[in-house]
Amino acid sequence: MSDTKDIDALIELMAKLPGLGPRSARRAVLHLIRKRGLLMMPLADQMGRVASTARECLNCGNVGTSDICDICSDDRRANGEICVVEDVADLWAMERSGVFKGRYHVLGGTLSALDSIGPEDLGIPRLMDRVVGETISEVILALNATIDGQTTAHYIADQLEHQVSVTTLAQGVPIGGELDYLDDGTISAALRARKKV
Repeated sequence: MSDTKDIDALIELMAKLPGLGPRSARRAVLHLIRKRGLLMMPLADQMGRVASTARECLNCGNVGTSDICDICSDDRRANGEICVVEDVADLWAMERSGVFKGRYHVLGGTLSALDSIGPEDLGIPRLMDRVVGETISEVILALNATIDGQTTAHYIADQLEHQVSVTTLAQGVPIGGELDYLDDGTISAALRARKKV
């Protein structure tokens, strides 16, 4: 019987990726092996390139291949607005919408007393420096509607009180959403954020 320890090690590593468990990882690895020339070799080469070139933007925390990301280096986006997000995936989601034309700030998580994560463990001090140093007029808090996300939003809003306008994303019923399928928290937030027709 042939030795499969390298393949098993690859499956274990793949299983650590978000959204992949042991079974999904096994299927993915077997697929890659079958498509070795078409998928596995190019994937391995690209992963090597990204591993050596990817870095965090020194300004906002986005991920790219230079010290300052394309968004921060774009002068057209210096409009005085900073959108604060929890992580890079949230930044990328906002960018996909194509609506926001300002700059971002990635916190790298949320405040959590349970996990001993305080302001200094996140990008909050750097955000405060940016507000002062970049002539910011509005900080948009686009944090997840979780308890930790809302705690973080309140903390940042308190820190920025009287310095700059602080806003948050609207919450509530999504376009095309049916009330019967929404949770109580979403319905409650939508009712509180109601507007005149």
